[in-house]
Formats: sequence, structure tokens, C-alpha cells
Amino acid sequence: MADFYQILGVSRDADADTLKRAYRKLARQYHPDVNKEPGAEDKFKEIGKAYEALADPETRARYDQFGEAGLGGAAGMPDMGDMGGFADLFETFFNGFGGQNPQGGRAQRRGPQQGDDLRYDLNIDFKDAIFGQQRDIKIPHLETCEICKGTGAKPGTGPKTCSTCGGSGQVRRATRTPFGNFTQVAECPSCNGAGQIIADPCISCGGNGVKQIRKKLRINIPPGVDTGTKLRVSGEGNVGLKGGPPGDLYVFIKVRNDSKLKRDGVTIYSEIAVSYLQAILGDTVEINTVDGNVNLKIPSGTQPNTTLSLENKGVPRLGNPVARGNHEVLVKVKLPTRITDEERKLLVGLASQYSDKNINSSTGLFSKLFGKES
Repeated sequence: MADFYQILGVSRDADADTLKRAYRKLARQYHPDVNKEPGAEDKFKEIGKAYEALADPETRARYDQFGEAGLGGAAGMPDMGDMGGFADLFETFFNGFGGQNPQGGRAQRRGPQQGDDLRYDLNIDFKDAIFGQQRDIKIPHLETCEICKGTGAKPGTGPKTCSTCGGSGQVRRATRTPFGNFTQVAECPSCNGAGQIIADPCISCGGNGVKQIRKKLRINIPPGVDTGTKLRVSGEGNVGLKGGPPGDLYVFIKVRNDSKLKRDGVTIYSEIAVSYLQAILGDTVEINTVDGNVNLKIPSGTQPNTTLSLENKGVPRLGNPVARGNHEVLVKVKLPTRITDEERKLLVGLASQYSDKNINSSTGLFSKLFGKES
């Protein structure tokens, strides 16, 4: 007769954990739904029979003393029909440990539960993101029913203990398996795991104990926020169930673009166009910033595509509004497409001072002034 220890591949002094690991490994290998080779199902039954005999300490003691004859048929495999389908049992055994039911979910908690967090998307203007603001918003969220005070029962009544589960919120069903009897636990179908049944529900909330309302909130938007910034408003999510704490509200910021100003982090970017004479001689021009219009000095001899900086005219650093970035201004030089004869004479005369050669065209002048043909 076969040796059950040899079948499982363990020594005769193997402990319970070693037996279980050996059985699981072999059962996965030879399960009929996994292994289609001839003889796999018989091998699987043999493995189950060996483990059932050795898993129980009393049965194992009789086997060690008298061999399989001492089992008296107790280690036989149960009928497939009694198990409700072997594949379901296999899935329950290997996937159901760790507190989960066969469907993969967890048993419903009956104690206080924290409320759900909520999300609100808020669009704000470019300058409001720079300097911050306060905004009033309305959000739909769950609050405790004022009529029943969250019990879900009509005033003057109360929840009753579920007669199906006796208040436990769970029902149990015993199932025979190859390794003994197991008890499956499922949510009570009568009370949905609550352990209580509301016979006379509150009319206002329909027995839920909570109602959805639109609540007005004032949100403080700090200076320096940008698209993607997430603001947390503690305790303004859905109310918790059964006395649990409420969730939080998360406000996601999206900043509208500005037609003239661009932003990258704490730096503001813009462009300004000046004439070639302003670039040569220098000038002071007025430009638009997040702080309003300010004067910008164009140094004489400014080259095209030069960047000039306005310090501390950028974006405040989030969390430290005193520290601000800069405003970078890209200078574009405008060249005239047409000039008068008098202007041409003046420009040619100016250009002649920089060359021993006679310059007879405005093209030569521009080459001298800007270092390239124009």
C-alpha cells in the first residue's frame, strides 16, 4: 500500500505547516482543471486522501500506528456532488485565505466607517493663480439625516436585530473538502451585513441615515497655485457611516491661459517689439506684468532676441508668497519694410562711418547694424 508521507513528499516528522505546503504544491500541479495528462485526476485524489489522513492529529496517529487499515475508511475522498463542484472548492481554498470570500471581496465592516473623499475641479483665471483668492463653491455631498439623526429609522422607532444572522451580519455554511470540513462565511442576505433591519424607515432619507445636499463652501486658494495643484479641505467629504469620521474634499486646480503672459513654474514670460532705432539708441517702454503696467528700460545697442529680466515680478512660490520669481521679456526688433529717400540718405551716411567702402543700399546698412542681411 502507498505511503501517505511519500505521496506528499515529506518526512514522517513533518509538522502541520510543512504538510499543508506540500499538499498545496502538489494539488496545484495535479488538479484536473490544470493538468490534463492521463492519471492526473487519480494522482490528485491520492494526494487529497493522503493529506486528509495526515492533517488531523488523531487520524495521523492511527495511521502511524496501524497504517491505512487503522483509518477505517475515514480518509476516503468525498463525493464530488457533495462539494458543490470541485473547481469552485479549489478556487475557494487557494484564493479564499486571508479574510476574503470566494468572490474576492471582504466581509462588510459593521462598525464605524469613514466617509468617502470627494473631488471638485475648479477653473481659475491666470492672475488669480498668481496672487490667490477666496472662492465660493457648491458641492453635492452626503450629510447625516437631521430627522433620524443617522439611524435610518423613523423617529420614535429603531433598528431591530436581524433574525437571520442574529445580529452578526454573516451567515455560515459548512462544506466538506479533501482536507476536512470548512466553514464558509458570507454576508447575510437579509440585512446585507448590517446585523440590523429597519422595519420602519425614515421617510426623509429612505432608511439610509444620510442625505445628499448641496453645500456652499468658501475655498482659500493660496498664491502660486498652478494647473494640477491639489487643495485638501479636511472633513468636507461624505459623512461617515455609523459614527465614522467624514471624508475630505480635494479641489483640483486648472488655470486658464493668458493671451500675452506665459508661465513656467515661478517665471513669467512675455515678448515686446521695439523699432530698430529704439534698439540702437535705447529707450524706456511700458509693458504689461501680473502687477500691472511697469516701465522697462531698453539699453542702447540691444540685439534682437535679447532677454531682459524684471526681478521679483514673477510668480510667488507656493507656501512662501514673499519669494517671487522673475518676469523674462524677450525683445523683438522690428525692421521697416519701406523707408523714404531722406531716411535712406541718413542711414547710408551713418553706415559709411563703419566702412571704407561706399554703401549704396539699405541692405548694406542693415548688415552693418545687425550683423546679417535683412
